[in-house]
Amino acid sequence: MRLRLLLVAALAGCGAPPVEKSDWELKHESQLQSPTEAALRLPPYPPRGELLEFSPGPASGAFRFFIDADSLSVADGIVRYTLVARSAQGVQNVSYEGMRCESGEVRIYAVGRDGAWSGKPGEWRSPLPWHRPLYREYFCRFRQAIHSPAEGLAALRR
Repeated sequence: MRLRLLLVAALAGCGAPPVEKSDWELKHESQLQSPTEAALRLPPYPPRGELLEFSPGPASGAFRFFIDADSLSVADGIVRYTLVARSAQGVQNVSYEGMRCESGEVRIYAVGRDGAWSGKPGEWRSPLPWHRPLYREYFCRFRQAIHSPAEGLAALRR
């Protein structure tokens, strides 16, 4: 009986070896959430500061687009900002987003509703038409992130 218990105890620790992750899994796992993103804090809800309008060209439709100047930040090649899309009727869509300049992808961290943030971060995805001018003209020229929020704000103000 004692030998049987020792044998069961010994075999219990002999589980299958851990499965190693492929290079692709490791690469994409690290891209999903950098240490900076893990500690990400949402900015105060806009409009508390200066809203800077930008034109996405024909993609704008019935909306005007703005960036909350106080929310703009840069870290790890990712430019983060609060986007405000306002209809002619005054309806607003508000989102806190990140733009990864190296790949051109966009991620929504939270959406605004009734003056507060809600939701959880989404996946990195292809940009929508109104993101393209932000990428090309303001935040990620030549696939390189701006060096500071001041640089991005200066570009938006021009």
